[in-house]
Amino acid sequence: MTTILLMYILVGAVAGVLAGLLGIGGGLVIVPMLVFCFVRQDIPEAMTMHIALGTSLASIMFTAVSSFRAHHKRGAVHWDVVRKIVIGIFTGTFLGTCIAAQLSTRFLKGFFVVFLYYVAVQMLTNKKPKASRQIPGHTGMFGVGNVIGVVSSLVGIGGGTLSVPFMIWCNMTVHHAIGTSAAIGFPIAIAGTIGYIYNGLSVQGLPDYSMGYVYLPALLGIVVTSVLTAPLGVRLAHSLPVDRLKRVFAVLLLAVGTRMLISII
Repeated sequence: MTTILLMYILVGAVAGVLAGLLGIGGGLVIVPMLVFCFVRQDIPEAMTMHIALGTSLASIMFTAVSSFRAHHKRGAVHWDVVRKIVIGIFTGTFLGTCIAAQLSTRFLKGFFVVFLYYVAVQMLTNKKPKASRQIPGHTGMFGVGNVIGVVSSLVGIGGGTLSVPFMIWCNMTVHHAIGTSAAIGFPIAIAGTIGYIYNGLSVQGLPDYSMGYVYLPALLGIVVTSVLTAPLGVRLAHSLPVDRLKRVFAVLLLAVGTRMLISII
């Protein structure tokens, strides 16, 4: 168990540094690393993606709090937008976990690969949507929240890669879009964790120390070290060429996505 815990401590350390350095969602790093670790642990392949997604979202519950509190102190969180979208976020994310529970690891891997390619291309091109409309009303935000929630639960992320471009498109400044997205990530993580625990409770053959599709040793290792190493990544961001590093990381995402694609084939 000690060796296993050390492995997940390393995952958390890497995820924390990259999140602080590049401002990327932890799930993009955590999910593929967890899948790799689970294979080494001989966890049945049929459930590796489900456990990776559930554990990733559970870890975001802890990291999102410190993130949105920091943005709130800078006045960068639009709580009126959060209130409009939160119900859709809850329903969409929970629905997404129920959908994921019925899908195969093969399909979930394929969906994750497509999403990795999408994020990598965004990082390489650095394209941002043009501000051309306003934040929708409650009905529109309910629909948007459902879409962001479903996709986020299927790829194990806090939703920033979807919610930030949407809010920029709705005439919100970049810093405020990032801050508001950090606050939205918390209900995504809560609903996703509840959903993956609920949908995994009756599943047979899960590894010891699991709570549904959330693997507690991995969660512990990731949370403890990612919280400690994220500030290191932030400090590095002020002394390293982040734009260049983002392009390098985008290439790494393409490589990780291609490796996962090969494993599917």
